[in-house]
Amino acid sequence: MNKSALGLALAALLVSVPAWGGELDTLRDEAKRLIKQFASELKGELVSAMKTGGPLNAIGVCSIKAPQIADNISQTSGWTVARSSHKLRNPANEPDDYTAEAIAEFLKRQANGEKPDTMIKAEIREENGERVFRMVKAIPTGEVCLACHGGESVKAEVEAAIKEHYPSDSARRFKIGEMRGVFTLKKALD
Repeated sequence: MNKSALGLALAALLVSVPAWGGELDTLRDEAKRLIKQFASELKGELVSAMKTGGPLNAIGVCSIKAPQIADNISQTSGWTVARSSHKLRNPANEPDDYTAEAIAEFLKRQANGEKPDTMIKAEIREENGERVFRMVKAIPTGEVCLACHGGESVKAEVEAAIKEHYPSDSARRFKIGEMRGVFTLKKALD
């Protein structure tokens, strides 16, 4: 390859990198907006349920309303929007390989002292021959979460209702500030 062709190839590469970085930033911002929408809608439903019937009502929100909110946002946005965890309550929220890797990475970072509310993994990658954007964001445990996701503080009737809805539940014994799960988003780009 002559010097001018090499120079043109390098220039083309340099021009394309910032555009890809710009695309990544735009996608990351859009994903953050969708996470904020999901979290806000879910929190509104949970707060309302807790006010009207306590944690027993909140179980119905997580089992029925949360998947509906995720599906609605997914359908209206063209993204796949979901939640997952390293300690599953709902087996339908099982992480795919990418999300499981992000969860494992976040747990290591948490063990090293990083707070979950800062943990985000986002990238453009190839999956099954398709270019996709993936983003996973940690969900920290809040005080209200402990009514259903705590340890000994979970009331017996709440525990019984959780077992009824989720016989294989392992989403328990969280402490305030620990990563309880993740939002996981995906968008096809091709």
